[in-house]
Amino acid sequence: MTVSSLPDVIDQLVGIQPGDALDAIRAQRQQARLHAQQSHIALFEPADLAASTFTAAERHALAVFVAGLHGQVELAAFHASALLLAGTPTELLDAVSAEAEAGAGRGPYGSYPAGPLSAENAPGPLYVAGAANLAVLGTRLAAGLAHAHRLVFHPRDAEAAWLQALLDAGWSTTEIVTLSQLVSFLSFQIRVIAGLRALAAQPSLAIA
Repeated sequence: MTVSSLPDVIDQLVGIQPGDALDAIRAQRQQARLHAQQSHIALFEPADLAASTFTAAERHALAVFVAGLHGQVELAAFHASALLLAGTPTELLDAVSAEAEAGAGRGPYGSYPAGPLSAENAPGPLYVAGAANLAVLGTRLAAGLAHAHRLVFHPRDAEAAWLQALLDAGWSTTEIVTLSQLVSFLSFQIRVIAGLRALAAQPSLAIA
């Protein structure tokens, strides 16, 4: 299946229809539109997914978690549906959703090196999966959720120990790169969706 034959995920989530004002706005940045869709496919539906040790279930579970951290209900539901279609037990979806609710916050948190930016230091909790859900999540996915949470809420606190924790939990270096790309892409996608929804709520802006 080609990229152009797949429904555009951002259009679906915003409710953009062919020919409407937001469709025209997105058409003005056709390359950006195409690259966003290609990125989604590369991360969630790559050609080698069946042979990948970073499974479809893990990818969509992480997306449910990241969307939940951002309060993006529709995006979380989109990936929850894909998670269940992949044959994942509902217990795992429930556990991931509960962890997203428990891990939500108002970051970003963290500290800058001593200097002018130190005024923006903001302490905040470091997330770890709750004991009640750990058996369902498993060590590997729990570590993936913790890494995703740190990328979302503690980007200025990155340290080598984060990566070692993933390696210790069974993530390969290649998988860690893909995991980090997935979280970054979701954050980008969420902002695009929020911006388009804001335009949809102000038709005069969309027309302009």
